[in-house]
Amino acid sequence: MEQELAHVLAEIKPVTPAWLARAQARLDSLTKPRGSLGRLEELAARYVAIREEELPELRKKRVVVFAADHGVVAEGVSAYPQDVTHQMVLNFLRGGAGINVLARQAGAQVEVVDLGVNHDFDPELHLIHRKVAYGTRNIAREPAMTREEALKALLVGVERAQEAVDEGADALAAGDMGIGNTTAAAALATVFTGRPTGAVTGRGTGIDDTAWRHKVAIINRALALHHPAPVDPVGALAAVGGLEIAGIAGLILGAAALRRPLLLDGFIAAAGAMVAVRLAPVTLDYLIAAHRSVEPGHQIMLGELGLMPLMNLQMRLGEGTGAVLGLGLLEAGVRIYREMATFAEAGVSDKSP
Repeated sequence: MEQELAHVLAEIKPVTPAWLARAQARLDSLTKPRGSLGRLEELAARYVAIREEELPELRKKRVVVFAADHGVVAEGVSAYPQDVTHQMVLNFLRGGAGINVLARQAGAQVEVVDLGVNHDFDPELHLIHRKVAYGTRNIAREPAMTREEALKALLVGVERAQEAVDEGADALAAGDMGIGNTTAAAALATVFTGRPTGAVTGRGTGIDDTAWRHKVAIINRALALHHPAPVDPVGALAAVGGLEIAGIAGLILGAAALRRPLLLDGFIAAAGAMVAVRLAPVTLDYLIAAHRSVEPGHQIMLGELGLMPLMNLQMRLGEGTGAVLGLGLLEAGVRIYREMATFAEAGVSDKSP
């Protein structure tokens, strides 16, 4: 599996400045003051450079929601019981969750992947069955998973990117579901940013001050027990991460290898991005931060990655909800690029030199 991952990493190539410049030249020729559409122009240029096509279309959009449970829930770090994970997966499949509503608005397909839910689903459900384990182990007492399990989950993410592109997806978004996953994300944020645990740990599902202090203490206990190091991102992921975080990291790597943009959601997706970027720094060229979560660790990780979020809507739901809203903005930028008339086409005088 290490060799398979290495092959994927070798396929990721940087976005070239020449394509960015070519896209910007067309944007500057459109019937508007130069730069007047701000970040929509930035999104359009990025998309053109990623696809390396003169007039690329953006028709099919897919959000991949990875679901998994976390053994650390046994330490009382969440306001919700673990059963909520599998109950929400069923809600996703029925089309009743926030991500389903927003994806319908954006015209995006929702794919739900069971990477590690502590529940046996009916095999006939329209669910991608890729269970690596029945959740992670309790990081306060033992590593979350073995290195092999972390690699397997990463490669499932790569596989989901490949299948999406094979089925015509032009852009991908990453989502998550897993009670307890903000604890794992905060642990990874501490590892990869070097910031104190208290600075990157938020309220998750809405815990009070006492529970928050306990959550920070549990994360610190796990970090002291396992000593995860940023120089070994797979090892850190295995020690204190989550199966769905591994899936997101793999989806990011797969999207980059296949030259597709990846819209990041919030805190959990950013933890996956930290793993992916540590494995292949050039992956950053393919990442678009859709929004800034109210989770404090999210802003810190975005700063570490050098990504400026498109929106700040005070969201903290996860599921890919912020990412799918970002898909709408990306599509708007691409439509401007493709459909807006140039000065020459419209017979409109351009700005004097």
